[in-house]
Amino acid sequence: MLALVIGVGAGVVGAVKPNSLADLATLVVALIGISLPNFVIGTMLLLVFGVWLGIAPVGEWGPAASILPSITLSLPFAAYIARLTRLGMIDALSADYVRTARAKGVHERAVLFRHALKNAFLPVLSYLGPAAAFAMTGSFVVEAVFNVPGIGQHFVNGVLNKDLFLIMGVVLVFAAMLVLLNLIVDVLYRWVDPRIDHG
Repeated sequence: MLALVIGVGAGVVGAVKPNSLADLATLVVALIGISLPNFVIGTMLLLVFGVWLGIAPVGEWGPAASILPSITLSLPFAAYIARLTRLGMIDALSADYVRTARAKGVHERAVLFRHALKNAFLPVLSYLGPAAAFAMTGSFVVEAVFNVPGIGQHFVNGVLNKDLFLIMGVVLVFAAMLVLLNLIVDVLYRWVDPRIDHG
């Protein structure tokens, strides 16, 4: 959810004002988010907010300690979502139906969010299913950096202890999440774009 909010917001800002300072800033942040691995982002966040500023707990787990791991895990996905949203919004804002809506006097916010973003959101929606599953299954490194007692740690412990039943259980949970999230995305397609038929 954090990646979706950050990515869609940054993509809309970049598309509304292309080649502006805000657009370049979102592209630079997206490039950094895509290029840097999770353990580098997590270590930098721990160093800045935990060690230097002292506002985040280090080496312990609790409600306040979940903020930095969430940001670390969501930044690469937010970067991809921002790029997809920006490209989709630029195409949608140059389409005829947007031009017609503006000519009819529709408010600019309604043009952006009701007309342009709804059609530009389809590629983002396609990316969300596998991305959400990958965020849940690819959190081993983030859990190790932030000492999170998550399911990824159980998988690593199962591999180290050669616990075959634990490994199979975790893999089955991850596979079920992947299937379920892709199913949710397919159902949401119909809600976002009514032109898509169930049959």
